[in-house]
Amino acid sequence: MAHSAMLLLLISLALALGPAVGFYGGSMMFTPGNRFPDGSVEMHFYYRESSRGPCSSQVNWICESGSCGILTKTEPVVTDTAENLWCQSETHMVTNVTSYAPLTLSSSGCCWADNVHGVGGWTLRTHVDTGRRSDTQAPNRSPVSAAIPSIKIPQNCFHSIHLLAHDPDDDVVKCRFNDANCTDCHRHPNINLQEESCTLRKEGSLNQGVHVFELILEDYPISNITVTDDNGVSNAHNLDNPTALSQVPLQFAVEILPPSQGCVPSVNKPSLLSPTPLHGDVHHAAVGEAHEITLRAQISDSSIVDFQVSGPFNMSKTLKSESNGVLVATLTWTPQETDLYRRVPVCFAADTLHSQSEMRCIIVTVAKTRVLSGEAKVLCEDNSISIVVSKASMDGIDQSWLQLRDPTCSLSSNETHILGTMSLNTCGTTMDDSGDFIIFKNEINSFENPNAVITRRNQVKFGFSCQYPKMASVSNRYVNHKSDYIFTESSFGTFSYSFEIFTDSSFNKKVDPSLYPVQVELMELIYMGIEAHTSLPEVTLFVESCRATPEDNPFSAVFYDIIKDGCNMDDTIIVHQSSDSTKYDFEIQAFKFTGGFDEVYISCSVILCAKGSINSRCAQGCLSESARRRRRDVSQETARHYITQGPLRMLRQTHDAASNDSGFLHMSTSTGVFAGLFVVSIAVLVVFLVYNARRARPIDRMHLLSTF
Repeated sequence: MAHSAMLLLLISLALALGPAVGFYGGSMMFTPGNRFPDGSVEMHFYYRESSRGPCSSQVNWICESGSCGILTKTEPVVTDTAENLWCQSETHMVTNVTSYAPLTLSSSGCCWADNVHGVGGWTLRTHVDTGRRSDTQAPNRSPVSAAIPSIKIPQNCFHSIHLLAHDPDDDVVKCRFNDANCTDCHRHPNINLQEESCTLRKEGSLNQGVHVFELILEDYPISNITVTDDNGVSNAHNLDNPTALSQVPLQFAVEILPPSQGCVPSVNKPSLLSPTPLHGDVHHAAVGEAHEITLRAQISDSSIVDFQVSGPFNMSKTLKSESNGVLVATLTWTPQETDLYRRVPVCFAADTLHSQSEMRCIIVTVAKTRVLSGEAKVLCEDNSISIVVSKASMDGIDQSWLQLRDPTCSLSSNETHILGTMSLNTCGTTMDDSGDFIIFKNEINSFENPNAVITRRNQVKFGFSCQYPKMASVSNRYVNHKSDYIFTESSFGTFSYSFEIFTDSSFNKKVDPSLYPVQVELMELIYMGIEAHTSLPEVTLFVESCRATPEDNPFSAVFYDIIKDGCNMDDTIIVHQSSDSTKYDFEIQAFKFTGGFDEVYISCSVILCAKGSINSRCAQGCLSESARRRRRDVSQETARHYITQGPLRMLRQTHDAASNDSGFLHMSTSTGVFAGLFVVSIAVLVVFLVYNARRARPIDRMHLLSTF
């Protein structure tokens, strides 16, 4: 009895004191390793855990279902910490899987750090299908994600959090809340989770304090595949009835701080500056060679004290202060043999005592040897970037196996150099705002035959960029008026497209770029023209499709087809024939989208073909549904390129103008007639009064004389 009382006392004391360490989230990734002669496969698991307070792990993974083998693990190694305020560690676990069947690892415990919703216990679950995929001929690799140890946002500055959702197999990754473990249903009613982009967006006010987020990441193949186990039984993954290939947890906490005096980047909150990597960037590292990542941030109203980093356990960090409130961090990581072929997430954010920059996450892929990077010269024009790479610096590299970030954009070459030219909004070029400058970035990389198991080509990867002052007109042109679209392809050289809005049906005078967005009225005729510019004399321009969208995205969920598969879909479109085969002029009546949208963008997919080629897409013209599939003759035509112009902004009409037109004209006519009669009546009255006044003057004079 005394022992029971003592036990109850100890439990009460433990509950009163609470845990010394608060759980602050965790993430899991897995990837297959070696395949052994007996058919077994190594499975590597990498688990990162964050805690509030001193470093301590609360997680013990167990085999919940399936044949998990013997799970061995390293001791948790600290990856980042801050004076007993928070800590993150990484654990590497390995098991040999002898059965190609699904398995599930799980861990649960208590307790989350004190939080707004009173969430106590946590559960982490990882689902793995170790069967062989029909598309990669290997077991599936999980989505890759992570989060910094402590996300902090002032209450008045929370807008969105972009999470990393990368997949090594190029599968589609979706994020969702872990509803299965939501015993008390803390669903964050003021937070919207965009599953496709894995983005959290605020839709209402959030209370100050810690908010717990328990997410699951799932990957789905982009085509119909099968996953086969060791008994030869195949499990189909069809696009019509999608099922997830795997599930991994991503859990983290967001601390909502008291309101800040402002939320201006570089003033009240840290702003990440160039050359800090952009969110989602992919870096390439080699085994045994140090890889460096440079982070740079600035703030004027306070000082940046550190960079939080979520990375692999042996990544180091050095800090250096610069002038004007700038702090620079250099992250250095030397991958080991066990890291070969890994996709390693690295997340980071700049911290002050009362604010934090946005969190960005990148991927570092690990290869056996360093990726080749040739000697290049970059020419920055007002609306284009040209790159010239010396072949001598990339010995043995074939230009036909190189591409820009957008794989539809290839490169050309001569005897000594590899050449490429692109505009600021094509070929996958991205824009980064680095404070006083706008930076446009692209990269050249090598690609492999997707159906090949081996390759004898070295991997090539190097980036290039152009930097423009914000005061220059390039930013206005880039945002408001689409400049020429420039491409390079090996069979057609460098060529470009211009897409303009014209003032009338002569298609001679363009709408001035300063007038964008172009103001139009509903039903007004809009004159648009596309022209190809190339030094090749015998080419034909083909406009395969044109669609309208309410945003600057040709793949928007809301769209309206104007031309589709070479066929006119809109009843009002009129194509103006031209003797010039590189021009395409058309007119269409203005419209707007329902649902409160006031702007319309027009995006067209265009192709250049060799003139007279009977097998090219240009020669086929309008294709019916049954004739849509065909084999592309790459030597006779370019890739399909998308060009966009706009926006067209619809003028808002007054209430009267929105009324029935005939009624409006009728009212206007009646009002005019009435006004006219009224004016005539006033004029007659004035004449009558003047006449009477003049007639009355002699009578009045006589009357006055008679009174004397």
